[in-house]
Amino acid sequence: MKDRIHKTKDRLGGFLCLIPSAVVTQAIAAAGADWLVIDQEHAPTGMENLHAMIAATAGTACSPWVRVSKPDEAFVKPALDAGAEGIMFPLVRTAAEAADCVALTRFAPHGRRGWGPFIAHSRWGVELHDYLPKRGPEIVCGLLIETKAAVDNIEDICEVEGIDYMIIATFDLSTELGVPGKFDAPILLDAVHHVEQAVLKTGIALGAAALTREQTQGNLRRGHRILVHGFDVLMLKQHVRQAAEWARA
Repeated sequence: MKDRIHKTKDRLGGFLCLIPSAVVTQAIAAAGADWLVIDQEHAPTGMENLHAMIAATAGTACSPWVRVSKPDEAFVKPALDAGAEGIMFPLVRTAAEAADCVALTRFAPHGRRGWGPFIAHSRWGVELHDYLPKRGPEIVCGLLIETKAAVDNIEDICEVEGIDYMIIATFDLSTELGVPGKFDAPILLDAVHHVEQAVLKTGIALGAAALTREQTQGNLRRGHRILVHGFDVLMLKQHVRQAAEWARA
């Protein structure tokens, strides 16, 4: 996945999995998602489900990432040792915090990830002692830009080596800016534009919600390459509501 992000600079579409189900994850991966995020920040996903969901992406081209609840070794290490290929970090505010996120995804001497891929090596089809040299450098580190502090510090954050992508999380950012859910509010649009300008000057891939064809095309025109196409539980609810309308038409 790192090659697709940095070398070929592909446009990569993915989904957030809040339903703790390997069946759902496997369906999304097999349907052609480039990546998916198994959520442990806002979803009831425990370690057994996490491992099963990561394993369910095997045999597909879909890269399994995990959104942890905070940048802490206690959350990052188990996710990576379960076979995740990337970590998505929420609520990053400063360059120092961003650097800590990168360190949590890397082995020494470049970071502080503890060695123990007893399960992860099987997911990637390598021998245990080959995991570090062959898979360790492939871990994807992503940040969610969702706080006013992150917007204010975005230039410094962009200078941190090892960040693969940033996603502008407008749900949280609009809430912090005092306009929750008002995605056309000038204060939010100004913040998004500021982040876009800073990130697009770097080699860091940029992303945001791309929930419709029109939104996706607009994001692409502005230089985005990480396309967040939806949340599994919300997609399910939307389809059920549409089906209910069909019967009343």
